[in-house]
Parts: sequence; C-alpha cells; structure tokens
Amino acid sequence: MLKTLALLRRGLMAAFLVQLVAGVWLDFRMLWGWLLLGGAMLAGIAAEVVNRPAPPAGGEAATAVPPATEVGVPVTGRWSALNSPADRVPSHGTSAYGQSHAIDITAAPGDRPSPAFGWWPIVRGNRAFPAFDQPLFAVADATVVHAADRHRDHLSRNSYPALAYLFIEGLVRDTAGPGRVVGNHLILDLGGGVHAMYAHLRRGSLTVRPGDRVTAGQLVARCGNSGNSTEPHLHFQLMDGPDLVTARGLPFTWRGAGVPANGEEFSANGEELSATS
Repeated sequence: MLKTLALLRRGLMAAFLVQLVAGVWLDFRMLWGWLLLGGAMLAGIAAEVVNRPAPPAGGEAATAVPPATEVGVPVTGRWSALNSPADRVPSHGTSAYGQSHAIDITAAPGDRPSPAFGWWPIVRGNRAFPAFDQPLFAVADATVVHAADRHRDHLSRNSYPALAYLFIEGLVRDTAGPGRVVGNHLILDLGGGVHAMYAHLRRGSLTVRPGDRVTAGQLVARCGNSGNSTEPHLHFQLMDGPDLVTARGLPFTWRGAGVPANGEEFSANGEELSATS
C-alpha cells in the first residue's frame, strides 16, 4: 500500500511540475494543475496515515512505540543536534522514508563555529562548515545492505534566498524518489529487524559496499552535503526495514549521549573533533 501511494504521489507531482513548466508555452486550464497538486497532497496524507504505528492493543498500558534501541554514536568530537525526536515525533514533520525518529547533527568545535544563517553570502562552499568530511562510524556490528555515494556535494543552502530555492529543489527531489532526497547514504542491518541509515554523505567517501560486515566503531563514510540538505551534516535514523519507501522509523538512544535535544551540544566518544583535509 505504501509503495502504491508513494508512486501515485510522485506521479501526480511529476505531472503537476510538467504542466507548470509547459504552461509557459501552452495554454492549460489552471484547474488541471490544482487537481494534480491536490491529488498528490491527498496521496501523501494517505501515506502518512498508513505509515503511522498500529494502535496499541491491550489497554492503556500497551504502547505502539517499541523501546528505544541503544547504539553507539556515529561520530566523534563535539556536535549539536537539530530536528531531534527528543523534541517532537515525527522529528522532521513527516514519517515518510522511515524518518519519524530521525535526528540531524552538525559539528560544533569550540574554536570553529559553523557560518550563521542569514542573507549573505547566498551560498558557501562546503569546507566553510566544520562538519564537512568528518569521519562517520558504524554504530554496531552490522551488515551493509545499501551504499550509494554518486551524488555531488552541492553548495550550502543556509541563507534566506537559498532556502527558498531549497523548497523548490526539494519538491523536485521528492518527486524523483527517496534516493534524491537522502543523497549519498548508507543502510546497515543491525539484526533483529533494526536498520540504521546515514544520509547526506560525502561523494566517494564510502569505505564499504553491500554485503560487507562491519564492526562497531569502524569507519564507514564521511559527512557531506548531498541530497536535500542545507549544509554539511549527518542525518541518522533507525528503521524497521531497508526500503525507505515502506520502512517505519524506530526510536534510538546513543550510548553515552542519549538523544540530544534541538540545539543541545554533546560530546561524542570523548574525542576531539578531527581536522578536515
């Protein structure tokens, strides 16, 4: 059902975008555009409903949300959290792509703050951000089930004009499918029906491929700025399957760090942030 709804939503959105562009040269009735966009929105709402956890069975004591899975921290050094499930669920405003309990983190070394969001400059190079090229590690012993790092690392979108562009860009990426949204990404099978996903990785940085066995703490990739991303950061989540279209998000807790709240800085694995090359 989820796959059908996802394909329907993407198809309707693609038709809307084609109609929108073609309308520059051809005379289309606006009604068609509104119908296509409305249908895409309804399909998205239906997918959200289907993707919600099943209602609890067994009275008030029962819970539809499984207990949090404890895993290692995928980074070292000092980092800051954003869009955290400690503040709200779904943390990113949607349960799509298994991200109901996802978290975004960006490097926060004391001697090198990230550039502030504002009006100027409109875009920045990735090396202006301390998170770019930082090493990422396996959070547990696992098997690699998916690894992709062919997408480019684009310039930042951390300004008001660039954020407006990101909104349009995001619609196009979402229409193209989850791979374009998460960019370069890695999915690990931790066992017991739990999978970990790392998104927005640096192009060409993966050190593993599907079928590989990894051990906790092993270097697997580097932080990048690919996909639907405003600046270099790591998007991390646990989910109940490897397929981003059908997966449901699972709660996690990081060993020694818990689940950092929005804006909270935390020290990962007691190590200093490594220098970028």
